[in-house]
Amino acid sequence: MRILLIATNRHQRLMGRMNAQPAPIGLAYIAGHLDPDRHDVKVLDLMFSDDFLGETERTVREFQPNLIGISLRNLDNVSYMDTQWALPATKDVLEKVRSITEVPIVCGGPGFSLLPEACFDYLTPDLGIAGDAGETFAQLADALESGETYHNLPGMVYRDDTGMIVRQGMAYSQFARPPRLDQLDMARYEKAGFGIGVVTKLGDAFSNSIIAENNTSSWRVLRPIEEVINEIQGLKENYGLRKIFFIDSGFNVPLTYAKTLCRSIMDADLKVHWNSYLAPVPESCDDEVLDLMREAGSGLVIVTNRAREDTERQTLESRLEPIRQVCQKCDKAGIHYVISQTFGEPGETKQTVETKLGFLNEIEPALANLRVGVRIRPDTPTADAAIKEGIISHENDLISPSFYIAEPVRDWIVDRLKSETETNPRWNLV
Repeated sequence: MRILLIATNRHQRLMGRMNAQPAPIGLAYIAGHLDPDRHDVKVLDLMFSDDFLGETERTVREFQPNLIGISLRNLDNVSYMDTQWALPATKDVLEKVRSITEVPIVCGGPGFSLLPEACFDYLTPDLGIAGDAGETFAQLADALESGETYHNLPGMVYRDDTGMIVRQGMAYSQFARPPRLDQLDMARYEKAGFGIGVVTKLGDAFSNSIIAENNTSSWRVLRPIEEVINEIQGLKENYGLRKIFFIDSGFNVPLTYAKTLCRSIMDADLKVHWNSYLAPVPESCDDEVLDLMREAGSGLVIVTNRAREDTERQTLESRLEPIRQVCQKCDKAGIHYVISQTFGEPGETKQTVETKLGFLNEIEPALANLRVGVRIRPDTPTADAAIKEGIISHENDLISPSFYIAEPVRDWIVDRLKSETETNPRWNLV
C-alpha cells in the first residue's frame, strides 16, 4: 500500500526573536511504525513550502497514494497578540486532496487530539485518530489493505451509521521503532530552531497539565536510554547534526533517568549541543543533575509552568517560588534559561501583574515570553470564568482561538506589557 503522510504545521514556535520551526517528529514516528515490507511511505512536510496547496496537489498526483494521513500539530499559535488559527489551512489541504482522490483520509496529531470530535467535525476527514497514533495508524493501514475491520482500534474517530461522531477512547503508543527522518529537510530544521526533536519518554500529552512529579509512575513509557543514544548517534552519522532538542515536558523528571541519560551522552562521547524543557520541581533540580546537564552539552532550558488550571487554589508566590528556586540553580550551574509568564489569567489584578514583572526582573532569564491572556479550552476553570463574565457562551466552538483576560486588567494590560518589553530587549510580548 502507498501511504502519504502530510505534516500541515506552518507556524513557528513563539519564542520571540528566536526562529523556532519544529520538525514533525510525531509524524516521523508514525512513518517509523509502518511496515516497510508492506507499505511504501512518503512524507510531505509543508513547513517550508512557498505554495503548500500546489505542492500537495503535485505530490498526490505523482505518488497516487492508497491512504493519506494528515497531521495537525497545533490548533493555533496560542498568541493573543498575533493570533494564527491552524485549522483552516489544514482543511484547505484536506479539501485539495479530496478534489484529486477518493482514498481514505485520516486526521490526527497533537492538535487534533486536544479536541478530537470538534476537529473531526470541522475538518470532515473519513477517519481520525485521537492520541499517540503510531500503533493505531499502522494497524489501520494493515486492516485497510487486508479488508479487515478497524473501527474498534484505540483512538479511532468516525461517524456511525446515524451520522454521530464516535471516538474509541485515546490511542497510546510505544517506541516500537525509531522515527523515519529521511524525507525531512533535516539541515534546514537544525538551523530553524532549538535543534532536532528527540523524545525520551511519553506521558499524557493531551491533558492540560504538566507532568511534574518526581517519580516514574508519571510516565507511561521511559524509553531505553540505549535507544536514545543510538538515535542521537544516527542523527550525527546520517545527517551531520550536532544540535538536538529533548522535547519531553520535563527533562529532569524522573531525576534518576535524567542523570543516567546525561552520563550516557558523555560516555558515548556524542559531543552534541542540546536544549530541553525543565520542570520547575526543585527536588528534581539538584546541583548534580544540572552540572551533568551542562557537562553533557546542555545549552538552554525552557522552564515550564507547573501550574495547572487550578491556579485559584494557589497563591501567586507559591506558584513563583519553585520557578525562582530552579532558575537560581540554573544560574549557579551556568545554564541559560527561558521562561514564560501569563498575564490576565483568572484572579489577575494590578498587584499580581506588578509582582510577575518584578519576578522577571529579579531572575533575569536569557529570554522571557510575556503571554497575554489564557487560551480558553473547554471544560476548564478558565472556560467557566469566561462564560460567567460573558467573554464566551456555552455554544462557543473553542477549536478556534479565544482568550480570557481578567476584567480588572483587560483595558490596560497590553499597553503595560508593551512598555516593559520596549525597555528590555530580552522580553517578548506574545
